[in-house]
Amino acid sequence: MKVSLNWLRQFTDIDLSVDELVEKIGTQLGAVEEVVDLGKKYQGVVIAKVVGCEKHPNADKLSVCAVDDGGITPDVNRDENGYVQVVCGAPNVRAGLLVVWLPPGVTVPSTVDKDPFVLEARELRGEVSNGMLASAHELAIGDDHNGIVEVEIDVAPGTSFAGAYRLDDYILDIENKMFTHRPDCFGLLGVAREVAGIQHKQFTSPDWYIQALDRIKPGKTKLPLSVQNNAQDVVPRFMAITMAEVTVGPSPFMLQTYLSRVGLRPINNIVDITNYLMVLTGQPLHAYDADKLQKYGNLSLEARMSREGDKLNLLNGKEIVLKDNTTILITSNDVPVGIGGVMGGADTEVDETTKNIVIECANFDMYSVRRASMKYGLFTDAVTRFNKGQSKLQNERVLEEAVALVQSLASAHVSSDVADVHGELKPLEPVTAATTFINSRLGIALTAGEMAELLTNVEFTVDEHGDDLVITPPFWRTDIEIAEDVVEEVGRLYGLDKLPVSLPMRDLLPITPDAKLDGKKVLRDVLSRAGANEVLTYSFVHENLLTRSGQDVSNAFKIGNALSPDLQYYRMSLTPSLLEKVHPNIKSGFSEFALFEIGKVHGKSEIDEDALPHEFGRLGLVFSMDNKTAQSRVAGAPFYNAKLYIDSIATSLNATVRYQAVESFDYKGHVMFKQLLAPFEPLRTAVVFINDKLAGVVGEYKTAIRRGFKLPDTTAGFELFLSPFTDIDHTSAYTPVSRFPKVEQDITLKVPAEVTYQTLLDFLQDSVKTPEHSNLTVRPLDIYQKPGDTEHKQISFRCTVVSYDHTLTAAHVNELLDHAAAQAKETLQAERV
Repeated sequence: MKVSLNWLRQFTDIDLSVDELVEKIGTQLGAVEEVVDLGKKYQGVVIAKVVGCEKHPNADKLSVCAVDDGGITPDVNRDENGYVQVVCGAPNVRAGLLVVWLPPGVTVPSTVDKDPFVLEARELRGEVSNGMLASAHELAIGDDHNGIVEVEIDVAPGTSFAGAYRLDDYILDIENKMFTHRPDCFGLLGVAREVAGIQHKQFTSPDWYIQALDRIKPGKTKLPLSVQNNAQDVVPRFMAITMAEVTVGPSPFMLQTYLSRVGLRPINNIVDITNYLMVLTGQPLHAYDADKLQKYGNLSLEARMSREGDKLNLLNGKEIVLKDNTTILITSNDVPVGIGGVMGGADTEVDETTKNIVIECANFDMYSVRRASMKYGLFTDAVTRFNKGQSKLQNERVLEEAVALVQSLASAHVSSDVADVHGELKPLEPVTAATTFINSRLGIALTAGEMAELLTNVEFTVDEHGDDLVITPPFWRTDIEIAEDVVEEVGRLYGLDKLPVSLPMRDLLPITPDAKLDGKKVLRDVLSRAGANEVLTYSFVHENLLTRSGQDVSNAFKIGNALSPDLQYYRMSLTPSLLEKVHPNIKSGFSEFALFEIGKVHGKSEIDEDALPHEFGRLGLVFSMDNKTAQSRVAGAPFYNAKLYIDSIATSLNATVRYQAVESFDYKGHVMFKQLLAPFEPLRTAVVFINDKLAGVVGEYKTAIRRGFKLPDTTAGFELFLSPFTDIDHTSAYTPVSRFPKVEQDITLKVPAEVTYQTLLDFLQDSVKTPEHSNLTVRPLDIYQKPGDTEHKQISFRCTVVSYDHTLTAAHVNELLDHAAAQAKETLQAERV
């Protein structure tokens, strides 16, 4: 938001220096990103009078002028009358004209910020020209360079150009984000009001802004206008009026200077008036050529939602085709002529041929405006203001002032009644706040009268009722709704830097550890020690990523206003994001790695009573080994590489882990679990239970998934819920190493093919009866199935037994395993090999 200091001074006194004002604005209003000394651009530029003008003897299109600068410019050649010769090619130069002269040694203002061009006295076709007479383009005021500027104010030759047009100015660039909740501060009146408030000065808005003055009087020409609002949910107020016999031309040069200093390009008097009022009040307006509107039928304007296939040529030269029904359109006889709150159409723009106009002053829903702006890449000054939520109570005031300015600057007259289509227009509700309530939160001791003065300075209405203040916000302060808003306002106007600084009281008792945070920390530590690398990916994903993972996109929340086209949906699991990272790492030369992430997921099937999505914590991991590395070693099935990480977690947490075949687990009613399982191959995937709680899945991926993500064959992973880990005691229990040697024995059992590894493992752990004060560990060695034998398989285990009070013998351990093998034969038809 660019703010002109001299423009501010038209509405409020400023007793501070520029540096002091910038500091005060920074502490009480918003961060000032840049301060531009505009006057430096116009150093040495003066207003002069053309006292003589003759055709150049050697050039038909040039004139030799004698200019009077009052004799103030040093080091320049003059004639016997003290006049300076300047050669000029402008068609409008003539004797008696007040002009802007750039003497030799002066930098052309339009080049100051680029490649500075310093003028000098030089010959043009045999005649010396001392500097130049400037156009608006050379002065960096506008784009017009067809003629020199004709000074319309009455000043003496030799007057400083910057002084005459108040361009000895400073431009403050205030960060827009600071004003996000303050739509009034996107108008210069709002900033001037706040500058007065933080100086503890009374501010009074112009009469026309406080209330409509009923100045609109119809003229002789009648151009009846039909206005319809078919989108009142997103167009709370839609006003328009026609004006006839308009004289379109350049706006007063003073007005052009004010627009240019805040970054707007002067176009013509009608467009400049709408831009001027937008900058002044924060309320954008738009002017249409009424005769061009009538090409479509009756003179009419309508607000409606877009329909797929609607087309519009915009003022920026771009043609857009509307894609859906979410964009506000302004139409005439159902033909689109503008995008509401964003940009008007080129086919109805006001130009030098315009004779009659329609002025629109509307209020649009901020979210709809922002959505359209992002969708079509249209970022305008109107969008900047409308997507902050302008007050619909100011429209009639701004429209009335626009009519008055068009009458004054374009010699037009009103040719229709004011059309005003709106819903309920309620004044803002009063807010009650006790002085004790305000003081206690700010740590100060202001009286009710002092608080009332701070608020009335910025045009609040305040009634004192004992300790209570009843504050009625002005119509532009739509952000004041509760007592806490009043606290913030009083503190800011008083000066947040003046509030007492004191350390908060704090209990020295230790805080209660957060089980969820502790659980995540333990998981990170365990997996990091196991060699896995943590990654952080976006919670938002592209639709393509979900479909490649085999997930149903209809179960994912779609983001209405996505940060990027690549971030359209909330993810339903972590696995797709992790799989996407495998191929780039393999391609970068990492032959074997494990990636894990701890994050949040969402799904439509899991919402609360307010229809808001639940968040679920998940732990996801993917292990991958490139094909060359896998062939160089006996890597085993990828499933077990992923399972090994889960076993490490369980061991570190002293938790029991159990695996169950997916086919035997009923998950049909669990939508989120189905989406979680979608990338995994059911025949090579297991459901995981931690301490008998459902914890997730571990397994290998479907062939289509591996192909879609370009995964090596040796790739597997898991995704676990975080909830089972919150109830686990994460404190480590120290177990001393036994001073007696351990005994290891291998056992291979031939079992029917339908007996699962997990079933046999659970059986061995339960049936090997170890002595008291001893510990048994059973881990897999091999699973083998002879070629052609589809009925049996052989599973080998290594059993390790260690005692803490005596030395075990191999014979004792063999006896334990023999007993277990006998039970296995009886129960599972297993034969020891």
